[in-house]
Amino acid sequence: MNSPPHTNLRVGVIGAGHFGRFHALKLAASPRATLSGIHDQDPARAADIGAQVGHAPALDLAALLAASDAVVIATPADTHFALAEQALRHGCHVLVEKPLAATLRQADQLAALARTQNRVLQVGHLLRYSAEHEAISARITRPLYIEATRIAPFKPRGTDVSVILDLMIHDLDLVLSLVDSDIASVDAIGAAVSSPFEDIANARVRFTNGCVATITASRISLKTERKMRLFSEEGYCSADFVARKLTMIGREQGIPIPGTEGFLLEEVDWQDSDVLEAEHAAFAAAILDGAPVIVDAAAGRRALAAALAVSESMANSRACAENAGLIRLQARGAR
Repeated sequence: MNSPPHTNLRVGVIGAGHFGRFHALKLAASPRATLSGIHDQDPARAADIGAQVGHAPALDLAALLAASDAVVIATPADTHFALAEQALRHGCHVLVEKPLAATLRQADQLAALARTQNRVLQVGHLLRYSAEHEAISARITRPLYIEATRIAPFKPRGTDVSVILDLMIHDLDLVLSLVDSDIASVDAIGAAVSSPFEDIANARVRFTNGCVATITASRISLKTERKMRLFSEEGYCSADFVARKLTMIGREQGIPIPGTEGFLLEEVDWQDSDVLEAEHAAFAAAILDGAPVIVDAAAGRRALAAALAVSESMANSRACAENAGLIRLQARGAR
């Protein structure tokens, strides 16, 4: 990987919304990066965030790309492909928020372009940098069954896509990072309640190695809940991401459980960690040091493929239900 001839990376932010502001704050405080500017369709909003983080200039897209070695793309999901493609063609390294693209063909095009341009393409699956992911992956390597729940109160932000691409994709990515197998089938249901897209979804994902994952996501709940339970050859693991606590029952480490044949109980707590800062540090290390890209285009594509499979299964389930309802109505009319 060719490193830019600067002590610090010049990194621009595309998108001055909720996540764009946080990215700009991290870059402004980074020991290895300089915030080169901010671009947004609303120049006033870009200028406002630029002032908040230390007078970073608000630039048009061409000027931002010219002033940057790398860019962070924090715009609506349907713009990711076009912006990432333009940045890569300009010679910039790219950190793009999830999802990587809207289609698998677009994801493949971006991956190929990054290889041709010899540039880092990193996808913003933040939880890969979290303490909970580290704690789980250190203990579970051969999962048999996974149950994940991610529910939250309704917020207007993020409703430009379904809850699958908004929330569920986080757990899909975590599950895929733990299960070393291809997806065999997906059965999913869901409904749109407060937005034009699905706000609640449940998916049962079967892998070719026999592992099964059941994943529930909702953005219309009264409270926030993020939990994952894993049954594996190593034992049973339960993680509460809100309480920041993991419980493991296995045979490797912990205190003996009375009345069992050698099972041990291990309880782990973790402190809040700055996953966005860790993500930016990994991005800089991949560019400047040639470190492996933790969440590369292949990982982003795999998560996208799983999310699209859930969406397709959900559409099929809805069509079957509508057809069954039509048949019942026709039967009543024939009486």
